[in-house]
Amino acid sequence: MGYTYVMKNRVKKNTTTQEIEEFIEKIRSEYVLLHKRYEELFWIVYMGNQKFSKKKYDAQKKKEDFQNNEKYLTKINEYLSMCAQEKQKKSLHIWKNFFELYHTPKDMVSVKDAATNLESKMQKKTATRKEGYIDPYSHKFIASSYIAMRTIISTHEDEKVRKACFLATEQLAETNLDDYVAYVKTLNQYARGLGFEDFYAFKLMQEEGMTKKELFAVFDPIYEKTKFAFKDMRILEKKMLGVRSPWNMSYMMSGNFIKEEDQYFPFDEALTRWGQSFQRMGVDYKEGTMQLDLLDRKRKYANGFCHWPTIVHYKEDKIIPGHANFTCNVVYGQVGSASNGYHTLFHEGGHAAHYLNTVQKETCLNSEYPPASTAWAETQSMFFDSVYSTFEWKQSYAKNKKGEVYSLELFERKLKKLSIRKPLGLSSILMISNFERDIYECKNLTKEKVKKIARYNFKKFTDMSEDSLWLLNVPHIYSWSSACSYHGYGLADLAQTQWRAYFKKKYGYIVDNPKVGKEMTKVWALGAKYSFKEFVKMATGTHLSPHAWIKENTKSVQKIIQEARALVKSREVFHEAKKKRAHIDRPINLNAKILMVNGEEKITDNSNSFEKMADDYAKWLNKQ
Repeated sequence: MGYTYVMKNRVKKNTTTQEIEEFIEKIRSEYVLLHKRYEELFWIVYMGNQKFSKKKYDAQKKKEDFQNNEKYLTKINEYLSMCAQEKQKKSLHIWKNFFELYHTPKDMVSVKDAATNLESKMQKKTATRKEGYIDPYSHKFIASSYIAMRTIISTHEDEKVRKACFLATEQLAETNLDDYVAYVKTLNQYARGLGFEDFYAFKLMQEEGMTKKELFAVFDPIYEKTKFAFKDMRILEKKMLGVRSPWNMSYMMSGNFIKEEDQYFPFDEALTRWGQSFQRMGVDYKEGTMQLDLLDRKRKYANGFCHWPTIVHYKEDKIIPGHANFTCNVVYGQVGSASNGYHTLFHEGGHAAHYLNTVQKETCLNSEYPPASTAWAETQSMFFDSVYSTFEWKQSYAKNKKGEVYSLELFERKLKKLSIRKPLGLSSILMISNFERDIYECKNLTKEKVKKIARYNFKKFTDMSEDSLWLLNVPHIYSWSSACSYHGYGLADLAQTQWRAYFKKKYGYIVDNPKVGKEMTKVWALGAKYSFKEFVKMATGTHLSPHAWIKENTKSVQKIIQEARALVKSREVFHEAKKKRAHIDRPINLNAKILMVNGEEKITDNSNSFEKMADDYAKWLNKQ
């Protein structure tokens, strides 16, 4: 009798173990499939094809229904009460956290649906609106995208044209004002239904595990310790009349530099420079697929982004590589636009590297959505775009068509003029974060209150001489996934500054250093297994702090120039020895399948070689 009891109990345990394993595998696979369908449609719609908006909405709804599946959560709790295997327990706890994170009370489901509908409506209205400005001389309407007008404001030598574009973008800021008020109220209703003060508090806790008090305890000291630069700008204005006008600031401070630098960033060479830089820094895309759509066009979403339709997952213990889509909005041939394109290639390329390197079994840890931290994701992308922005990178890669390298003289001249604004490097992020906090905390929100809050924060964080509704042109505020998340860029900038300081101290250099990518890959593999603050400590050896950022961005001009001159000498030594470094001159191989597209048009790919793809793309660009 005892023997029979033991055997029955063992069979029952084995059956339960098998049942649990099958359930875990079921939700892993289901997440991958639902995520893929939604992200494929997201890409199509955001690239300008609004015909698929309804299908995108339906796919999003199915994905959200999965996230809010109460039966799965109940089943997980049931299995946890009987599970004997530690490995399975860990898996179940991860999914328990996932489903609890997205749990929506039944009476809030319709509220979330209403928010999704409003989001789709605003996205469509933005994509199909008429964009352009009134020429100040002919008084005729000039068709021009929002992106193109922003570049004109930074680079056009005629103040009247710059101002005309500024006024046009101010009108565009009110495109979704009515719906935005309704959207904020709907999101707040949802968050309060879950027991949060407002949607900002909900989103911050969901993505970063932080309270508003904790976040602004980090941000507020940065503003206080850098706002002295506004006083310096007012002194400068006595010599440079009009410099504090929003249509003059960028041009008068850096417009000539944008023009002078443009020659060093030919966009038809951007792919090659990106590929070389990432390969030499040890970035490996782990046999993933990347689709790149880099030019601006009508109806296309007016901001760069990277999403992953296929997330890394496993099939019978074999890893299945992921697929990343990323985009930017280069206006080919427009002065200053190519540099923005380089920046986005590095930024979104960093994003792609991050999630194509994840290796977690639980697929919910391998995507960009919570439990993933927005701040940690942005740390990766901002790390790489900051590399591109350094004099260290420009000394190695920024060359004009004559082969002339970006010079130390140009760097010093630009630094001396723009250093006055260097302490304000986080101002736009602080501005957007404070704006959204104020918006979601506002009682009885109206259109006029939205505009008042936008103007107040613009004034506080820019100290421009004119009011602006610029904040209402920030695309992130109109989407559930990015609303109340812009602080992630600020936290990320603090973290990547710490990380760069760590690498500099450890290795002495970052550009072309394969050890940097090797270290980053180790933490990328962990996906969303840890919180932002835990990852920062793990990667840099120190806790998150604004100190490194403040130190770096309030450094004296003399100190920066001294470091740059020392860098020139060290790079000369480096280049003398580079022939001994096998990773420098070998053909570009990022270990990825790469497709270059323009909307539905396939331009080229790297099936023959990266170099052939880059050459084909350059030829295509020069025919546009």
